[in-house]
Amino acid sequence: MKHMLIKAASEALILTAVMAADGPMVPDYEVHLLMNPSAVLGSDFKLTPTVLSTFAMPTTVTKINVQYLDTITEDFHVNGWSCRIRNVENKSGFDLTYKWRLPVNNGDINGALNTAFSDGWNSGQGNYDAQIDWLYSSQTLSIQRDYSASSQGYSGTDNPSEKDSRNMLEDNAPGMFDDWVSGGWGTDLLRSAVIYGPILTKRSTGTWNGLELDIEVWPIENSSGTGIEYLVEASFKTDDFDTASTLRDQLITLLQNNGWFLAESVSKEDLVMENYHPTS
Repeated sequence: MKHMLIKAASEALILTAVMAADGPMVPDYEVHLLMNPSAVLGSDFKLTPTVLSTFAMPTTVTKINVQYLDTITEDFHVNGWSCRIRNVENKSGFDLTYKWRLPVNNGDINGALNTAFSDGWNSGQGNYDAQIDWLYSSQTLSIQRDYSASSQGYSGTDNPSEKDSRNMLEDNAPGMFDDWVSGGWGTDLLRSAVIYGPILTKRSTGTWNGLELDIEVWPIENSSGTGIEYLVEASFKTDDFDTASTLRDQLITLLQNNGWFLAESVSKEDLVMENYHPTS
């Protein structure tokens, strides 16, 4: 009898685990707020000493070379996907990221998670990370999977060539991406993908309210291709909605009080896709 009870309890635990794995994903939160470049960058396009001291940031930065791959007709982007390659200074290998995005309508995060669940995303997919990207006036559910690829043959912060980029993204393509529209959809399209970018960004890392806070400076070509415009973004991550909401309000107030805040919502990726779109 005792053996049967133990067995029943064990089966109940297994069933509970299976049911949990079949539920919607549980996200963390990343808050992204724009800063006014003319107010926070000096004539050398570096963060001013006042900004650095406010967030306990060193004068040193981490250089990150970023590029996206998509077809000329942006098939990945249209279907909510992006393929990103980054070369992070002093880090071995290239960072590969496959990311799927879904807009959050009217703040309904649970609705977005349930929609993603119906599209095949569930909490049992431990190789994927779910996150709510919270901009000034919009939220997006992002689900991504990361890999590392060899950077042999490249030096410094150089990013891989178009051919090498295609090959490493094809070789590591996860199933959800590859079979999103039909079997082999992702890898088929990667064979004709082109580079959007690259952008050599600079990241400063400090602390604020007990959290790590990053400020990234992105020099992005303007829409006419005649010059560079700077996008400056402050961001932090946290595990729960309430903390994200409270600290977001506090950070907005701090930036506003210093005259640093830019009340706009701009996706860095969207801007790169628009301004670096290949002509052929």
